[in-house]
Amino acid sequence: MTTTPSTTTAHPTAPYGRPLWNPQRPGPMPYHRYRPFQERVRVPVPAEGRGWPSARIERAPLWVPVDLRDGNQALAEPMDTPRKRRFFDLLVRLGFKEIEVGYPSASRTDFDFVRHLVTSGAVPDDVTPVVFTPARRDLIDRTFEAVAGLPRAVVHLYMATSPVWREVVLGRDRDGVRASVRDAAAHMARRADALPGGAHLRFQFSPETFNLTEPDYVLELCDGLTELWDASPDRPVTHNLPATVEIATPNVYADQIEYVHRHLSRRDAVILSVHPHNDRGTGVACAELAVLAGAQRVEGCLFGNGERTGNVDLVTLALNLYAQGVDPMVDFSDIDAVRATVEHCNRLPVHPRHPYAGDLVHTAFSGTHQDAISKGLDAHARRAAETGTAPELAPWSVPYLPIDPADVGRSYEAVIRVNSQSGKGGVAYLLRAHASLDLPRRMRPEVSRAVQEATDGSGREATPKELYELFRTTYLAVDGPVRLDAWSVHREPSGAHRFVCSLGHGDRTGDHEGTGDGPVSAFVDALAGAGLAVAVLDFAEHRSAAPGEEGGAEVTTAYAECRVNGTTAWGAGRDASSLTAAVHAVLAAVNRAAR
Repeated sequence: MTTTPSTTTAHPTAPYGRPLWNPQRPGPMPYHRYRPFQERVRVPVPAEGRGWPSARIERAPLWVPVDLRDGNQALAEPMDTPRKRRFFDLLVRLGFKEIEVGYPSASRTDFDFVRHLVTSGAVPDDVTPVVFTPARRDLIDRTFEAVAGLPRAVVHLYMATSPVWREVVLGRDRDGVRASVRDAAAHMARRADALPGGAHLRFQFSPETFNLTEPDYVLELCDGLTELWDASPDRPVTHNLPATVEIATPNVYADQIEYVHRHLSRRDAVILSVHPHNDRGTGVACAELAVLAGAQRVEGCLFGNGERTGNVDLVTLALNLYAQGVDPMVDFSDIDAVRATVEHCNRLPVHPRHPYAGDLVHTAFSGTHQDAISKGLDAHARRAAETGTAPELAPWSVPYLPIDPADVGRSYEAVIRVNSQSGKGGVAYLLRAHASLDLPRRMRPEVSRAVQEATDGSGREATPKELYELFRTTYLAVDGPVRLDAWSVHREPSGAHRFVCSLGHGDRTGDHEGTGDGPVSAFVDALAGAGLAVAVLDFAEHRSAAPGEEGGAEVTTAYAECRVNGTTAWGAGRDASSLTAAVHAVLAAVNRAAR
């Protein structure tokens, strides 16, 4: 194991030998009780050239979900047959082709479920069930009773092999464990030979606690079974190398896998598999590095259920490949439906920050994130239009979103949500997406401040409906000290516009008129006659479908920034008539400035 190279730059040191910029002090926890992995693995992997650091994953491995066995063992309330069947059917629909379905000798429930699969015809022709058994003849017999009648299956034999398990748990030396494994494997071969000719069985062996086992001993056990079972390329054996309890950084596991990959005999007759757990929180990294190191098959659970901190998460692994442009060979295009089924069967929630599937993983509350996402989505739409490509097929490159949420069945409604941490970009995006309000850029900071004041006061998230209501009452309302009781606009022969109106201002009401190059400037001139000095600093408008309207109804939304007697304010107007929307926008701005 190499350590981080020392730096040539000298830093002044503080007490405990740390540089001055690091004021951490020794903690109170008894870390000295624990040994690093290199002291726990009695025979480390021999040092040799590593190939995995420069490798690339260009195709998906064979995914093998173990939710119905390993994941089920970790549930406080194990699944019954209806829940297991619902989970099995989900796995089939998603495209998994090898599925571990149970531990038939462990419980009547598991045995009955395997028999249910046999008798119900639930297993498609291209799916191979896997059943799990310890290295004991009576339990192997029970396992074969369960699979009788299946046209194809994998029987998975396991036994713990590391020194601490041999000495503390099993009370056997290396020779004793080897003898038990070979006796069990030979019994499996005899039972398989006695099956009807149409049954196709393959074998799998897991040296449990592989990552703590001497590498030469792993090879000895695996090569012995490859020979005993007479494995061949058309009837390969699976050797599954579990990180039963994580003990080291993922690079160590990759070195261990690569060593076995390079030294296994009859390599073309062996499917090299891995089964990482997540005790150190690095199960996904272990699996990915193991594939780089030569693993062809990965066992895990959907959303990482399993003993202790869980098995490696197949959803994350598959969608990590997807995000790199590699076909994961499974279908997670409706991730919420997958999650709902798994939560129902496991009776465990999926964390809201879970990669790809959590409620909040595509959501931005931060103003800077929202602004970047909003601009990225706009740029994506423009690029798609420029190239004549459907947006859902165009290359994806949007800040903060590693994949398009729509690809996993998510709408864009959840991408940007607003609370007190949000900024102008997020508020503008939601108002555009949910209320067809395309705010002028100069207006966005002011609207954002209004939203932030509201959310600071409530301390909670603002829904799109609440955002629109806040915008409506703040900017679209024309009520105020200035009243426009009646008005009309006429086009003069000269081309000028004449605005005639009845205006109320405070206690006074009077008729006024004004002229200008357009209706808005004519209205401003009429306001001047009522004693209101108004200058329009910015004006914008757009047509859009009216929120909540059906049948393609369209409205114009106008935005006006006005300076009124030295005070500047924004207003907005919305109406089927473009002229009315513009007049209302100016009036709203005047009233906001006059308050």
